[in-house]
Amino acid sequence: MVIVDSTVWVDYLNGISTPEVEWLDRESERQRLGLLDLTVCEVLQGVPTDAATARVLRTLRRFEIFDTGGIALAVAAARNYRSLRARGRTVRKTIDCLIATFCLEHSQALLHCDRDFDPFEDVLGLQVVHPERSK
Repeated sequence: MVIVDSTVWVDYLNGISTPEVEWLDRESERQRLGLLDLTVCEVLQGVPTDAATARVLRTLRRFEIFDTGGIALAVAAARNYRSLRARGRTVRKTIDCLIATFCLEHSQALLHCDRDFDPFEDVLGLQVVHPERSK
């Protein structure tokens, strides 16, 4: 399973060509892909109208959507944040801590284009899809 971050979905939905979007296009029929409820929220926040929101939501629902709420994930994400900060790697966004921790806890790879996930990969072993390496 590969979890796709909002940074990729936003480019995908806006027709922006990036290595991550090209990977998503290429692999969407070959691999099991998913996203988190938090990602749905992030993506839909940027959609301008209710009609467009309905279209985007239909697109996203073609993939598995995982619920992330709960105290266990919140505590684990805070622990990971503190661990990374103690190593001099401060993550800018809480939601990225939650997404990365979900992936770590569920052994899921992540497709993203956001440097906030780099410490999770470098220090904590987050599995990340690198499209430029998988052609």
